[in-house]
Amino acid sequence: MNTRSLFRILFVPLMIVSLSSCAGNAGQEPTATVVGHGASSTVQDERPVSPAPLTNTTTPLIVEEQTLIDLYANVNPSVVNVQIVSNLDAVGSGSDSNAPMPNFPEIPGFPNLPDLQPFNPGPQHGLGSGFVYDTDGHIITNNHVVNGADKVTVTFADNTEVDATVVGVDPDSDLAVLEVDVDPALLHPIPLGESDTLQVGQFVVTIGNPFGLDGSMTTGIVSGLGRQLPSGAVTPSGQAFTIPDIIQTDAAINPGNSGGPLLNLQGELIGVNTAIATNNGAFSGIGYAVPVDTVKQVAPELIKNGRIEHPWLGIAGSTLDRDIAQEMDLDPDQHGVLIAEVVADSPADKSSLRGSDTTTTIDGLDARIGGDIIVGIDGQTINEFDELLTYIVNDTKVGQTVTLDILRDGDPQEVTVTLEARPQNDE
Repeated sequence: MNTRSLFRILFVPLMIVSLSSCAGNAGQEPTATVVGHGASSTVQDERPVSPAPLTNTTTPLIVEEQTLIDLYANVNPSVVNVQIVSNLDAVGSGSDSNAPMPNFPEIPGFPNLPDLQPFNPGPQHGLGSGFVYDTDGHIITNNHVVNGADKVTVTFADNTEVDATVVGVDPDSDLAVLEVDVDPALLHPIPLGESDTLQVGQFVVTIGNPFGLDGSMTTGIVSGLGRQLPSGAVTPSGQAFTIPDIIQTDAAINPGNSGGPLLNLQGELIGVNTAIATNNGAFSGIGYAVPVDTVKQVAPELIKNGRIEHPWLGIAGSTLDRDIAQEMDLDPDQHGVLIAEVVADSPADKSSLRGSDTTTTIDGLDARIGGDIIVGIDGQTINEFDELLTYIVNDTKVGQTVTLDILRDGDPQEVTVTLEARPQNDE
């Protein structure tokens, strides 16, 4: 999703080198480096001494630069531009359209507007990214990129443009698989890396089509791990399911980057760019990617069946914090997941798990208390909601029975739950 230009001005007053950004960073202090001088070997000799030779500090930079150049050359042919058209049957504005009129506020004293024709936006166009998954012509992108599309077009790095078929979508992970029929010479699958071994601070690279600028590359680091994002799927009660293990990065991601690859410096896929945190719709330094380990689970099922079933417990809850623990007469240092709600007819409901039944006020805010607290699953300690969700999504299957260690009214108990498939929501 961002292409930005960084201009640098080199100003050399005397022996000071000053670098300043011209990218609109108001108030940024320029950095300055004083070049070192050699010292005279004798007091008597006051002749100017030639500067000591500089060590070759550019070599590591050149090596890193070449790494990125080689990575781009190898991976860019695998990255595609995904264009979609929805509402294809719409004919645009016209008196015969049944589309609703836009809302105009009433302004006191403003003259009445003339009658306007009903408004119809006509066909809607969208843009995203994707990448070659295998030599059978399968392309990975985001579900939200192709959701509702009547027509999908894929453009390769050499400008080859072909129609694509949506093979399968998974709103729960925001992943989708497309299929194209092209010359096999165009199909260069990106090697799949590992996301469970990532570390904060690790360098990452993105390639995609932000704002339609095809083949744009940005770099950054892994800024955080284990984040969560709401998915496009919802529970029967209308709450969004959550995608676990999301990778946070500061590599620039902007509209059009969705569905493109997040890569390590070996050119391996470690994630699929899917969202940003922003107040204005543009990149603000926080981007999110679905981990490659999720891709490994989801993509083969979408190719085989067009859909995938995810195991479901059927609760809404939150990490138990110190204040709520005290309100429930528990040790303030008690950890676990407080069940706020049990979805009717869910696996949790069938196993008689209990949701919160009391509301209290903590620091002026309403808080639900009194439900079961999950402190373990299948012998593994659960301290946070993220850990419970990640275990269910990554380590269990539909039909599997799990054993939950819970606290009910302060007493430890075991409850067995047979997981079912998440309800499918029609999109």
